[in-house]
Amino acid sequence: MKINNVILRAVTKIVVFIILTLAVFLFLAGHNSPGGGFVGGLVLASAFVLLFIVFDIETIQHAIPFDFKKIAALGAFIAVATGFGSLLFGEPFLSQTFGYFDIPIYGEMELATVTIFEAGVALAVVGVVVTIILSISEDV
Repeated sequence: MKINNVILRAVTKIVVFIILTLAVFLFLAGHNSPGGGFVGGLVLASAFVLLFIVFDIETIQHAIPFDFKKIAALGAFIAVATGFGSLLFGEPFLSQTFGYFDIPIYGEMELATVTIFEAGVALAVVGVVVTIILSISEDV
């Protein structure tokens, strides 16, 4: 079914931008306040699902040529690899560390290794959710 509604498509483009901004905020705020890779990944996947609903799937897959199964696998690999990284330094599996660094323009910022883990979780969640939605849409 092809939807031919100009207003819906115009509003969707703005809403998707807002959803993507919220997803980045939730991802970055994750280790100090509610949010993180799982929630940020779910919000990011909701933006993709909204695009799939409003526009047809072939158009979005042509515009965003990602294989979401590979994105899920890459995310799982990154999350597990961060756990093995701590073993290289003689720490228990999935140990995290952080430090404060002076970054130009932003000033002093806290950088934590949990952010890399959360990025892997976010990629895995986006890949799995979008793959499930695309699989369901093939049956309809």
